[in-house]
Amino acid sequence: MIALESTPRPQRLVKDYGLVLLAGLLYAIALKYFVLPSKVILTGTEGIATALSYYFDSYTLFISLYVVFQAALLTFAFTHVSKVFAKRSLVVVATVVLALIVLPELRFAQPEPHNERIILVLFGGILAGVAKAMAFRNRGSTGDEDILGAYFASKYLKPVGSIAIFASIASTAFGLAMDFIKNGDFESVVNTLMYTCIYIFVSAETLNNLYRKFKITMLAVITRRQNEVGSAITSTSAHRTYTLHDGTGGHSGESFQVVRTIITHEELPQMIAAVQNADPDCFYYYHNVEGISSRYYFSPIG
Repeated sequence: MIALESTPRPQRLVKDYGLVLLAGLLYAIALKYFVLPSKVILTGTEGIATALSYYFDSYTLFISLYVVFQAALLTFAFTHVSKVFAKRSLVVVATVVLALIVLPELRFAQPEPHNERIILVLFGGILAGVAKAMAFRNRGSTGDEDILGAYFASKYLKPVGSIAIFASIASTAFGLAMDFIKNGDFESVVNTLMYTCIYIFVSAETLNNLYRKFKITMLAVITRRQNEVGSAITSTSAHRTYTLHDGTGGHSGESFQVVRTIITHEELPQMIAAVQNADPDCFYYYHNVEGISSRYYFSPIG
């Protein structure tokens, strides 16, 4: 599954890396100003890093552990996902680390439970989800569970954001245990659990809604130019095919063909444009598909 990066035009390359850098900056802002002040437990190894930093009240400890864990996961990305994905994920992670160090100390809301903690959690989750989606759409990631998400999403055909939910189980349990050991307050643990669940759900849903590579849809085209439409589908994507079904208009009694193809939401806009170009008079619709066969092809991330 290792892919070599092609040589795109310089303008495209500059744009891609510019967006990757922006994704890293947004993720760092989400962490420093919203997520960490709200004391929620992050997912994956980031969750372990945050739990230990909360326990020892050390921001430096979080950054140090973050670097160590990401180095190991980036190595995994290089060998099991793709070189391009690993390289761009490295750029994002390096940007996050640098921004966490140099960004000034600011406070946008009071994190105490009786003040604006929920605002910090919600906005931090949205911002983190946007950063993750931006990185994925430019063939990179914010590291940590997103690297595992890219690997397992390709293997099991699940949205990448869903992997974060599974990755959060162990890290959340560890973080809550550290919270209880430090404070000895069961109510505080439950409070942290509630806010952590909100953050995980918001960030995962934001990612899944903005990055649709692993969301599947069936596109149905009602046409009398089935050959042209079929050729448009196969020429738009070499890995996609289609099926033909006879149809008869209930009102007109005229015969037509229904051309159906299963594609990803990521491919949908380009496919619709190609179909309309082949038959401007066609009628089309699409709907989500669940339970796709494991033989279905997804282009590698990166």
